[in-house]
Amino acid sequence: MQQTSTNEAEQQAFQLLEEMFANIPDVLGVRLWNGKPWPDERPRAATLVLQHPNALARILSAGTEAGLAEGYLNNDFDLEGDIEAAFECVDVLLGRLQDWRKKWKMATLLLRLPVKSQRHISERLLPKMRGRRHSPERDRRAVTFHYDLSNDFYRLWLDERMVYSCAYFNSPNESLNRGQRRKLDYICRKLRLSPGQRLLDIGCGWGGLVLHAAKHFGVHATGITLSERQASEARVRIAAEGMEASTEIRVCDYRDLSAEADCYDAIVSVGMAEHVGREQFPKYFAIARRLLKPRGVFLNHAIGEGTVPRADTSKGPFIQGYVFPDGDIPPLPILLRSAESAGFEIRDVENLREHYGITLRCWLRNLEARHTEALAYISEETYRVWRLYLAGSGHCFRRGQLSVYQTLLSKLDDTGAAGLRLSREDWYRPNESPGSI
Repeated sequence: MQQTSTNEAEQQAFQLLEEMFANIPDVLGVRLWNGKPWPDERPRAATLVLQHPNALARILSAGTEAGLAEGYLNNDFDLEGDIEAAFECVDVLLGRLQDWRKKWKMATLLLRLPVKSQRHISERLLPKMRGRRHSPERDRRAVTFHYDLSNDFYRLWLDERMVYSCAYFNSPNESLNRGQRRKLDYICRKLRLSPGQRLLDIGCGWGGLVLHAAKHFGVHATGITLSERQASEARVRIAAEGMEASTEIRVCDYRDLSAEADCYDAIVSVGMAEHVGREQFPKYFAIARRLLKPRGVFLNHAIGEGTVPRADTSKGPFIQGYVFPDGDIPPLPILLRSAESAGFEIRDVENLREHYGITLRCWLRNLEARHTEALAYISEETYRVWRLYLAGSGHCFRRGQLSVYQTLLSKLDDTGAAGLRLSREDWYRPNESPGSI
């Protein structure tokens, strides 16, 4: 087979780049494997660096979100500068790849590029999922794949409490630590916790909310998680605060609690429902309601579909494959119908979408700033997975492709009373809280 000359490879790459990026926001420049810039030498927010002549053929031939991601994980290309700016171009590019006319023209151009054998992502990055989807054992495997990566890795870029969920900010420039502390306070206020009550946190992570509720609102808090590593870290943090008498961390599945009844005054679940699976929602809410005392409240905080359509990812989205195996992000109405069918009354729904966009930007900047330190705990490939995941998720929240909802649910007593105040005014008085900012 005749070899493509260096000049021919350059010209073919330039021609394809013109087709790919025509009229795309002028925030992304390209640098070829030999240092040649496209479209010019003017600095831009982000630079796509093609590492070899057949990089474009590899990353575009799949025509999917996952195909683009794997090109980055394989180091077929790198992204320098502001990776969030690069994501402004991704939706447009994916849309063009799905337009058959554009795709046909690009395919014709791709055939002219040099082709080498494709390297595959290391198998150790991919979860080995077996068994029935959302069975207890498979859910445990999916959760530990993500959360047992390394406590020290998470510690590098999360806030000081290691809260791994959407913060609650007063302004976009507020610190992550303050935003997460405010979020913990806000949840406790919505639940209207008071001394002596019992609180259950389903999916408690590293124990930030359990500890905050016990320390500042005087409750007895129990947290459950499927991750032994999270539980271990949570117990260390609780012991350091001397809060062992009022807090408890268990390693168990929420389904393990199904035999208990009327145990808790309040239940909270933050960022856990995404692991439940929509087909399991009726059971999930039924168990939560059974665990609550009459007039108890349940705050479910979970990501949901946004109102802006995403580019087609039917061939296998990146996050499902490499970050959250078996994760499920349904439309909000599915979740609400399941809660009502279990007997809950819906009292409040709040969308914190903008807050999650800010949170993810904070996490991304922290991770990028500690890239070298992160490599002591994870591989470069895994670092790239997380950089893409944080940047891409932030983009989806900012664009309205994803949302995050706090849903407050009530278990009525036999008379139909919820026992809640008529006004929400007390939710918005942070200066009166013992855990105030």
